[in-house]
Amino acid sequence: MKIHEYQGKEILKKFGVPVPIGKVAFNVDEAVRAAETVGGSAWVVKAQIHAGGRGKGGGVKLARNVDEVRDRSSEILGMRLVTHQTGPEGRIVKRLLIEQGMNIAKEMYVGITLDRARSQNVVMVSTEGGVEIEKVAAESPEKILKEYVHPSLGLQQFQARRLCFGLGLRGDAFKNGVKFLLALYKAYDASDASLAEINPLVITQEGGVIALDAKMNFDDNALYRHPEILAMRDLDEEDPLEIEASKSNLNYIKLDGNVGCMVNGAGLAMGTMDIIKLAGGMPANFLDVGGGASAETVEAGFRIILKDPNVKAVLINIFGGIVRCDRVANGVVQAAKNVQVQVPIVIRLAGTNAELAAEILKSSGLSFLVAGSLKDAAEKVTKAIAA
Repeated sequence: MKIHEYQGKEILKKFGVPVPIGKVAFNVDEAVRAAETVGGSAWVVKAQIHAGGRGKGGGVKLARNVDEVRDRSSEILGMRLVTHQTGPEGRIVKRLLIEQGMNIAKEMYVGITLDRARSQNVVMVSTEGGVEIEKVAAESPEKILKEYVHPSLGLQQFQARRLCFGLGLRGDAFKNGVKFLLALYKAYDASDASLAEINPLVITQEGGVIALDAKMNFDDNALYRHPEILAMRDLDEEDPLEIEASKSNLNYIKLDGNVGCMVNGAGLAMGTMDIIKLAGGMPANFLDVGGGASAETVEAGFRIILKDPNVKAVLINIFGGIVRCDRVANGVVQAAKNVQVQVPIVIRLAGTNAELAAEILKSSGLSFLVAGSLKDAAEKVTKAIAA
């Protein structure tokens, strides 16, 4: 789950991570009152959406007086903000963060996430702050310093010191940097975050180390332990189909292709998407119906896939292990009868009761393309779209 910048800063502040003074606003008048409450002689008006690159898209602007706060807020609120992370459709800005201006000396980067290959959290820092870290990783990987964290020990002070030395910090900035990294890791670990990214991390003229931005994502499976974080969920920032899927306990992610995919098991789903691309198609979604899928679950997945106007064909790939193939077949038949299906459907079923499932499909009176292998299924679904 993702949250907004101002919400991430609220969490960080509880763990002693320094953040600028700021206040959220949902309309122009609130933005002006927020600036007056924050105080100072300069403010930053920041669009709050679940995407990076807001500054380049015109979603972050400086205001040097209250009248400018009103003008900048009017410009940003309600705009369709397009960044490299939103896609061409962009996001409508519905809330702002009004924040105090900072006396910035340097901009840096720090991020914490899980390195799955090492089975350890990794803390990454770079002197290249305020720019896309993906670009730094591609063009200057030597500028990204890493410390891997033992799960039983947490981030150690010597590791934080080593990272701050690598950033070239000295004096008060060095001491504050060490404290910052230790506090940030504590916030990341205690909140079951999957990502904590500060870009930019700023060093002030006075030697302060402050999170000028804050991006935090959380492990959905751990949110039952954090109802206060779950309450921060903004459904306006999520895809409607993904919201609908979550209500049916389906793992669904919308993509940009035209082949709808329904698979049981995340690994098989990834393999199915890969082979569709190898056959010349483009997957329209990731959809894992789970190991215990029922006819109702399959029907719900079917409805969600077909609500995507880009879907021109559907590939159903089920391996019958925990879930029997005949149960899936009944779900597909039920869904096809209840939903007006106007696109080709290719089905590949293997495993428990696969023969019985084939009979169910054959006797349903509906038109399905049955595939004997995963490769055959991918080729049939791409041909069906081209036909």
